[in-house]
Amino acid sequence: MKTIPYWMETAGAFPDRSGKPLTEDADLVVIGAGLTGLSTALHSARKGARVTLVEKGQIGSGASARNGGMANLGFTIGVGQAIRRYGLERAREIYNSYGEAVDTVERLVNEESIDCQFRRVGRLGVASRPAHFESKKAQQHDLAKYFGHETTLIGKAELRSEIGSDVYHGGLLDPFSAALHVGRFVRGMAEACERTGVEIHERNAAIGVRRTAAGRFEVGTERGVIRAGQVMMATDAYTDKNFPWLRRQQVCVGSFIIVTEPLGEELARDVIPKARLIVDSNQVCHYFRLTPDNRLLFGGRARFAPSDPTSDKKSGAVLFREMCGIFPQLSRTRIEYVWGGSVGFAMDRIVHAGQTEDGVHYSMGYAGHGVQMATHMGQVMAEVMDGHPEASPVRDIAPPRIPLYNGTAWFLPFAGAYYKTLDRIR
Repeated sequence: MKTIPYWMETAGAFPDRSGKPLTEDADLVVIGAGLTGLSTALHSARKGARVTLVEKGQIGSGASARNGGMANLGFTIGVGQAIRRYGLERAREIYNSYGEAVDTVERLVNEESIDCQFRRVGRLGVASRPAHFESKKAQQHDLAKYFGHETTLIGKAELRSEIGSDVYHGGLLDPFSAALHVGRFVRGMAEACERTGVEIHERNAAIGVRRTAAGRFEVGTERGVIRAGQVMMATDAYTDKNFPWLRRQQVCVGSFIIVTEPLGEELARDVIPKARLIVDSNQVCHYFRLTPDNRLLFGGRARFAPSDPTSDKKSGAVLFREMCGIFPQLSRTRIEYVWGGSVGFAMDRIVHAGQTEDGVHYSMGYAGHGVQMATHMGQVMAEVMDGHPEASPVRDIAPPRIPLYNGTAWFLPFAGAYYKTLDRIR
């Protein structure tokens, strides 16, 4: 097994953007060259800003190319919970932003001619228990009533037309969610940034930001200092200890993915006949899809452990057993890729974006919806920094404090055991 993301190895060559002379002055410095940072830089440069983008690793080496390649509608909290928290109109605005985010990805793919196999294949949320299917019925009703979002309920008897497995009890289909090759999308976004004048510096970590007496910023990096009028933190779950305030605002959860050898057309269509994006209803959930070359990508939490090559292989073994429990027809299939990464969650499980006390802008906490929401929030934050705070659907919603938390999630193994127990008994 290769312990690298399938998306990066099959995206085509990335040029080396390290070692270049560093510009000392910019209108905007963006820290982090994942999808949030690339989108912020691109949309700000389109407005005429001089943008410098710094990245401690390679472009897309964080969560942006370590995910399932799914751009799904809908957020991770229930409709009723969202309405109770924010009121109907604000909940509707936030919910709609998740749909607008998929539109943003599609627009950028078309505007920048990014060859990333973007397709609106639909997302199927499958019920792992009979009671979960009853919840799907209620969800369908609430989405239509409160948000005007029409979905299709699929009973257990009809589910075989969507998935080659008998372990689920029905599902809810959203037809507007999209699949894409995220490695190619990241590469295309970086190329679009450079065409628009963005200066990109890889392997040059930001090590601190200081607000000057004149109200500007000094961004310290490993290769020197950049002075800027504005700074955007776009590091999400990969925020390091140099930026402790942002690090404390979210919990970073490991997620792991395996990708099989090519299945061939017949077996691929037996497994997922209509090439849907599939997510189950467990607390510790699985998500899976076919890749453009008919492999099965299968992901989940697997183990509540940090990602490294040894840990990833252990998680891959767990995922393989779980995959075969759902698809016994894949029990003799070889696994060719395994990798892990981090997903950022705020305590309330929605995106948060705004400014720190020092005036540094940020967007974070995508909670498993980062492909579309990171891209969309980059565009939003370009508008916010251009003097339009109303552009943000989460304006004035501060991330809740996490008690007894300093940025190291020591409690995750206990939380994982608790949620896995819930999945066994509910």
